Amino acid sequence: MGDQKIIGKERGAVFGGETAWDHLNTILSKIQPSRLFVLTDENTRTHCLPYFIKKIPIAQDAEVLSMPAGESHKNITTCQQLWQELSSKGADRKSLLINLGGGVVTDLGGFVASTFQRGIEFINVPTSLLAMVDASVGGKNGVDLGMLKNQVGIIRNPKAVILDTAFLETLPQAHFNSGITEMIKHGLIHSEAYLRKVMEIHKSQVDDLVWESVLIKNEVVSKDPTEQGLRKTLNYGHTLGHAIESFRLRSGAYKTLLHGEAVAVGLILANYLSHRLFGFPKSVLDASATYLIGIFGKEHFGGNEIEEIIKLLIFDKKNTDGKVQFVLLEKVGAHRLNCEVEDKLIHESFEFYKNF
Repeated sequence: MGDQKIIGKERGAVFGGETAWDHLNTILSKIQPSRLFVLTDENTRTHCLPYFIKKIPIAQDAEVLSMPAGESHKNITTCQQLWQELSSKGADRKSLLINLGGGVVTDLGGFVASTFQRGIEFINVPTSLLAMVDASVGGKNGVDLGMLKNQVGIIRNPKAVILDTAFLETLPQAHFNSGITEMIKHGLIHSEAYLRKVMEIHKSQVDDLVWESVLIKNEVVSKDPTEQGLRKTLNYGHTLGHAIESFRLRSGAYKTLLHGEAVAVGLILANYLSHRLFGFPKSVLDASATYLIGIFGKEHFGGNEIEEIIKLLIFDKKNTDGKVQFVLLEKVGAHRLNCEVEDKLIHESFEFYKNF
């Protein structure tokens, strides 16, 4: 990721490149926390913690907290267990929590830190591609409410974010692909040039593309930190994507989907709705659908399942006064906010996906 990459100067600054770990060591020296805690899940404890300790020697003396891996554990029960553990291990308001993991760990860990004793400092070290390009910027922390995504949470930036793409070497291909979906989304809402680069991605190019994605998201968040308008574009494809993900989490009859797998479907559906309502280019619709289906294959959705997914749309956080509001696009980089879409057209978008 190059010699030195830094975004921001205050809370939430993101450090990448070869000097990122030096910055973290400096931050820890300045803070001098009373107790240092590291939150992992069962996978990152095995595959990422040894590398982390090698880079941050002081972490050898840290208390390591661990949670089960997976979205199904991103809930208040896990938070309660971690709050209890922090308390029993002597955490106080001068303690620091480092979240070492993917999006579940950083989202939940940030929420745990932000609420324990009314808020202790935390630092995020994302280890998955999805967490690097999505959870690393914006300060969104939270948990799911049952199968409903991210219904409880708070916007609060970490003290810092450390990006090291060496962690991606430990990542299963399915989780790597899940992160690519968010990068495709960044391309769709930002520029055709970046979208093309992502669709032609090679592993050797990942470092620069990750940083470019972080810059795109940071530009949006810095203009609209509390999601009054522009920041809603970061939810492109997520209105239906989250509903699909929630439906699969709830339903025992179908395999659950990774966040990026569900959002990949959501992006194709959103591109189709954008094409039908606002003339989004058919060429981009087809090219992105070809790319995403080529990576993930195709999921099957029957009529009853689509109805259940549509019912879940009411829980989307962009909604106002009970009205489901979509982010759609006129073309790459040109968005429309607060769009209402008829159920009939949503069914039509699923039909397009099915027959593509």
